[in-house]
Amino acid sequence: MIPSAPLPDPLPTATPPSAQARDGWRLLHVDDWLIIADKDSGLLSVPGRGPDKQDSLGLRVQAEFADALMVHRLDMNTSGLLVIARGAEMHSRLSRMFRERRIDKEYVALVDGLPAATSGEIDLPLAADWERRPRQRVDLVNGKPSLTRYRVVGFDPERGVARVELRPKTGRSHQLRVHLQSLGHPIIGDGFYADAAALAKAERLCLHASRLAFPHPQHGDWLEFVSAPPF
Repeated sequence: MIPSAPLPDPLPTATPPSAQARDGWRLLHVDDWLIIADKDSGLLSVPGRGPDKQDSLGLRVQAEFADALMVHRLDMNTSGLLVIARGAEMHSRLSRMFRERRIDKEYVALVDGLPAATSGEIDLPLAADWERRPRQRVDLVNGKPSLTRYRVVGFDPERGVARVELRPKTGRSHQLRVHLQSLGHPIIGDGFYADAAALAKAERLCLHASRLAFPHPQHGDWLEFVSAPPF
């Protein structure tokens, strides 16, 4: 049972004091093999189509680390942690770790309303919504298997907003956003999947990649990185 209490005030910083601030991102870790970056909402992970969508985290990191290669991505309006490889060999190793689900990922979201079950799994296949690209949709016939585990950790009854921890076991495009919408509790501030009331509850998409944990692909030491959500 989740107590009806206001959500905590936003944390003063989104990353540990040791993080090195850059333009639109922070450097949490760098070694000869990989980089951990903490991206702001509103910054693309990789360049998009058109001259107005070339600025991205990938290019900003490459300006400082010429061998940096993006391994995975976050939606432009999702903030939080990303793994970046240094060099083609490490890119191949890290990509394989993601495919094999050896990298533990956690997210935090603020959603509209309070889910009936305070924890559970959302196991719904997803496919592209071709008529409304880049949106995705639940497709029970042609969709790819998609699984998200969630846990409600707080509720603000005045705003009608719940704080939810998410652990995606697959990595489909917009997976967390569509899965939460499918529960009837879209992420607030989501311009694609929230209704007008939920969209108006936040000035940004309230979704943040808050934790990454995995064995180092070079020497096997356990790595764990945490970024507090700025909402």
